[in-house]
Parts: sequence; C-alpha cells; structure tokens
Amino acid sequence: MRFFIPYVKVAIPAPLFKMFEAVLELFVPLVMTAIIDVGIENGDKSFILKHGLILVGLGAAGLLMSVTAQFFAAKTAVGFSKDLKSALFRKIQTLSFSELDTVGNATLINRMTADADKLQTGINMTLRLFLRSPFIVFGAAIMAFTIDTGSAFYFCVAIPLLSVIVFGIMLGTVPLYAKVQAALDKSLLTANENLDGLRVIRAFNMQKKEVERFKCETEDYASKAVFSSKVSSLLNPLTFIIVNAALIAILYSGAVEVNLGELTKGELIAIVNYMSQILVELIKLADLIILLTKSLASANRISEVFEIGEKR
Repeated sequence: MRFFIPYVKVAIPAPLFKMFEAVLELFVPLVMTAIIDVGIENGDKSFILKHGLILVGLGAAGLLMSVTAQFFAAKTAVGFSKDLKSALFRKIQTLSFSELDTVGNATLINRMTADADKLQTGINMTLRLFLRSPFIVFGAAIMAFTIDTGSAFYFCVAIPLLSVIVFGIMLGTVPLYAKVQAALDKSLLTANENLDGLRVIRAFNMQKKEVERFKCETEDYASKAVFSSKVSSLLNPLTFIIVNAALIAILYSGAVEVNLGELTKGELIAIVNYMSQILVELIKLADLIILLTKSLASANRISEVFEIGEKR
C-alpha cells in the first residue's frame, strides 16, 4: 500500500469517470423504450431520429469518459509498478548470501517480474471495473423496478445467486493460485540450478536424473495450473445459466403483462436490456475477481521478500 499511496490523487479520477460512464449507460434502455413505444408505435420518424441522436450522444460521451478513466488507471498502475520493482530490487541487494540461498534466485526474479506485473494489471483493472460493475448491477436492478415491479422481482433472485457463485469461487481460487506460483518457483529454481551446475552434472553423469526431476516438477506445476483454471472457468457458465434463466422468466411474465396491457413492448425490452447489462458486468466482475485473486497471491509473495529484509 505504501507504493500506492503517492498515486491516490491520480487514481481517484479513474473510478469517478467510470461511474459517469455507467450512469450514461443506464439511460440507454430508457431512450430505447421511448423510441419503441412512441416513435415506432406512432410512426413518428422525427421522434425516432431525435432520440437516435441522443443515443449517439450518450455513446460518444461514454467513450470520452471511458478513455479518460483508462488513462488515469494506466498512469496509476504503471507508476505503482515502477516504484514497487525499484524498491524490491533495492531490497534484494541488501539480502545476505545465506538469505539469497534460502529464498533462491529463481523465485526472486519471478516475484520481481511476473508477480509485480500481475499486481500492475490488478490495480489497473480494479480502478476501471471494481466500482463500475457493481454500480451497473444494482443500478440496472433499481431501474428495472421503476419500470415494472413484477418482472424486476427476478433480479432480486438472480443477483444474490450470482454473488454467491462469484465470491465462492474467488475464495476457493486464492489458495490455489498461491500453490501454482509456488510450483512455478520450484521448477524455475531447478532450471537455474541445472544451468549453474551444468559441468558438475555432466561430470557425475546425472543428466537423466536431473531431466526426470525437472519433468516431475513441471508436471506438478501443470496439474496445479490446470486444476485452478478448471475451478475458475466455472464462473462464466454458471453465471450464464442463472442470467439466461432469469431472462426466460422475465420474457414469459412480461409477455403475459404485454397481452394484458399492463406493460408496453418498449418497457419489456428495457427490462431485458437491463438484465443483459447485468450479465455483461457480472462476467467482467467475475474476470476481475479471478485477476484479483492472482494479484493477492502475488502481493503476498512480494511481501515475503520485504519481510526477509526487515527481519534481518
């Protein structure tokens, strides 16, 4: 956190502009409702054109907000990563030879490159999506309630189920990614030892044994990586199943209300659009959470290096 604090002022505009973009996005289904219920229903071409231009304006403003937010997010993430890598490199230079031997050169290199890059990407995506996605999810649900309470009831069922799945898988994958990184460190250490001691290995005719050892370690790494990927890959299909089941229920109940005259076609399409927005944002949020679990595992590994220096 001490490397992030200097960039707080630069980071604040990123989620704010993303929130503004989200607000504009929530107005799009309402404009579509007006086009369908008034413009198309009455054959009013000027009304359709006017509201079509409003949609274009909302899209252009949203694009401007998005680009601005991503600029500040990238500037924050890259600056944080630069300071972190510099401090980590300086800390490694202060370690004693016994500490370097205990930790291993391979894992230090891995933590200063791959782990730091994961943290950089995690901060970038968090600033862009962590506030925007929940805001869209709950904002779309509230907007759906203002249109039709009966159809919006399905939002109350779908959102808690989706939240349980997303956070449940997140809690399950955090320790898995830590094990994957540890297995990668082990295989890199073996490769580094073999390169450093190549002449000794050849002198004692240990090539086959070392090849077998490296093969076992890489297979262990591969199995752990595949298993963690299988667990995290459950997110998208499970969220798709729940959201599409909710869409079917909304369309069925909405069609009945349209026939009874209690709901217009444009309002039904707006509710479906809000559910679609929730689906898209939850998929983004799920991907972000997977990325955050990897970043947290990397953050712990980097912290371990700083702690070694502090203990000494």
